[in-house]
Amino acid sequence: MALQETLLSPAIEAKIKNYNIIRKDNLQNERSVGGVALLYLQNLPSKPVHLNTTLQAVAVQVRIKTLTTVCSIYLPPSQTIQQSELDALVRQLPPPFIILGDWNGHSSFWGSTNSNARGLQIEELMSDQNLCLLNDSSHTFFHLPTRTFHTLDLALCSPSLVAKWNFNVDNNLYNSDHFPLILTLSSNDVILPKRPSRFIFDKANWQLFQELAELTTEMIQLADINDAVNAVTECIIKAAEASIPKSSGKLKRIGKPWWNEKCAEAKKAQRKAWDRFRRYPTTDNFILFKQAKAIARRIRRQSQRQSFESYVNSIRSRISSKILWEKVRKMLGSYSGQTISVLNSDGQVISDAKAIADTLGKAFAAVSSEESYPRNFVNLKKQEEMKTINFTSFPEEAYNADFTFQEFKNSLNESHPSSPGPDGIHYHLLKKLNDRSLNIILCLFNRIWNEQVYPVTWGKAFIVPILKVGKDPQEPTNYRPIALTSCLSKLMEKMVNKRLVYILEKKGLLSKFQ
Repeated sequence: MALQETLLSPAIEAKIKNYNIIRKDNLQNERSVGGVALLYLQNLPSKPVHLNTTLQAVAVQVRIKTLTTVCSIYLPPSQTIQQSELDALVRQLPPPFIILGDWNGHSSFWGSTNSNARGLQIEELMSDQNLCLLNDSSHTFFHLPTRTFHTLDLALCSPSLVAKWNFNVDNNLYNSDHFPLILTLSSNDVILPKRPSRFIFDKANWQLFQELAELTTEMIQLADINDAVNAVTECIIKAAEASIPKSSGKLKRIGKPWWNEKCAEAKKAQRKAWDRFRRYPTTDNFILFKQAKAIARRIRRQSQRQSFESYVNSIRSRISSKILWEKVRKMLGSYSGQTISVLNSDGQVISDAKAIADTLGKAFAAVSSEESYPRNFVNLKKQEEMKTINFTSFPEEAYNADFTFQEFKNSLNESHPSSPGPDGIHYHLLKKLNDRSLNIILCLFNRIWNEQVYPVTWGKAFIVPILKVGKDPQEPTNYRPIALTSCLSKLMEKMVNKRLVYILEKKGLLSKFQ
């Protein structure tokens, strides 16, 4: 999304969920004038392009089937622009490229009645730099004082892109005086990366889930423990898929909490008045459009104010700290979960999803290898590993006894909602099982405990890279790995840990510094 006349000052931090923003603000006498910005999806491989120019312009390379440079530019109508500045800007753009902007030029070449100096200058730029015009005959600007339509916004591109992009102009001003330009690929088969689909627990049919997720003794009596674990996992997941809807994995459209039916009706009335004025540009129709626009603006502002007051009033002393901070983060516009779209490794730009995963995996492995440890620590580690450890144990010891249902329930109730591992089983699913099924899982845990066989699937994890605060997101070593393991495995680990900690504390075997 290319924006012009953003009117932002450097002190204003603009954030839009799921989008990266690159911008160039313009100040005159400490007042925001003009300004440009580019918004692009975080899950698209991309790389900002540094421009050495005094013009109001920004650019980014985005992989849309092929690597394409997109530039947003604003040329103020009252400012004198040197032809050499425009030529220098175009030469800095890695081809192929698209330049979208408010050029403020009139020329018969794009449908204007008359040409002005800026229009002739743009024509010269197109001729000298071999640029193509994507615009059709549609007007892109509405001059309110004279109630006339013009074409000031242009889309220029490299010759190789002309046949690949379709040009359209939206017929809605959206409370601006410029109509949005819409470019779409001629063969729109771009596949955007999707998020993993998740269960929507708020819409679950828990009664159906409990009926379908009825675990049996036969499942855990299979000869191989791995087969038993897989049978239990498969039963729970099949029940969940039949009773709980899942998210699509697509990026959600950001809704407006203040938008209501009155806002929708006012917008519809404004749009209707605008369409009537465009078809029949009379004074009466223009007045009706202005009135509808003013009414819609007043209704939106009232709704925004009432919604914000209601939101603030919902923050009470009785709410949990978790919910409180969630509300504060929403008010501040803080979002987490940035997608890694591109990495730089050994001077090579990596944008393929699998290549990014492999690069991060190698970086994590290198950090965990002995080569990253001090030599004296490695020597001490090898010495300690050569010592024989006595694992002799006695069955009659209390910590070797089978786990009880009370231990199981306590650990399950203390478990906090967390992302599942590769098996897909969430704590929400375990907590909704009936006691008969929970007893089956307990018997499975005790079998694992007594036979001392750790399930293979529990040793697998999803590795999530988390960017370190203030670090360059394109550097692989600036991420730390978080492992998402099976919730069944974590539940059993919690039971074992609680038992061992109790024994160690009871016998005074823990150091006071631990």
